[in-house]
Amino acid sequence: MEGLHEDLNKGKKGKRKIEEPPKDLTDLQLAEHRWNGYTSYDNSAIVDIFVGLLKSTLTCSVCDHKSVTFDPFWDLSLPLPRSKTSGLNLQSCFAEFTQEEILDGDEKPTCENCKKRQKCTKQFSIERFPPILVLHLKRFSEVRYRTKLSSKVDFPIENLDLSDLSSQSHLCAPKYDLVGVSNHSGNTFSGHYIAYCKVGSRWHRFSDSSVSSISRNDIVSSEAYVLFYERQKPR
Repeated sequence: MEGLHEDLNKGKKGKRKIEEPPKDLTDLQLAEHRWNGYTSYDNSAIVDIFVGLLKSTLTCSVCDHKSVTFDPFWDLSLPLPRSKTSGLNLQSCFAEFTQEEILDGDEKPTCENCKKRQKCTKQFSIERFPPILVLHLKRFSEVRYRTKLSSKVDFPIENLDLSDLSSQSHLCAPKYDLVGVSNHSGNTFSGHYIAYCKVGSRWHRFSDSSVSSISRNDIVSSEAYVLFYERQKPR
């Protein structure tokens, strides 16, 4: 996708300059400033379709000051909860992704208000939802000896509701319908990718040069690796 974006990019060329935002902006204004700065350099139909905006909130445990940053994302990498080996679903992966992370010890950030390093919490939410949401299930562990997590993760075919992830709780978050799945069979050393894609109202299985129909009842499996969701149009 990023290769296509580079070919279609109408944004500014040359070295990127990150402009510091004016002081005392609201979170909404800060998000708009960050998005406008990003799209001034990255401006293509691919960005319009696939890129969203992630909100990161740092909260100081001493003074309760909140520091907010916004970052564009092409996809979201969702961890699989290690505490569960069965009964996993996409919402539990999202809960793991948005869970408050404690930053302490060597990871202490500098609090803007205290002017010193303090214990903080960090939490993610979604500020801008893209038309096509790409979700990557982190099946490959990052330990010394990489292993693949083959747990089945249940995910909805229709009406994926992300209201709990929206940074703007007063607004109605969009719902999504599944339009594609990239499956990985095999292990960390070798494997094969098979795609399930929705064409019209029917689902098809693509494996190299082979194309066949597939029942929607067979779409959810333990080999699902990357999920593609399309935002529903307002009714």
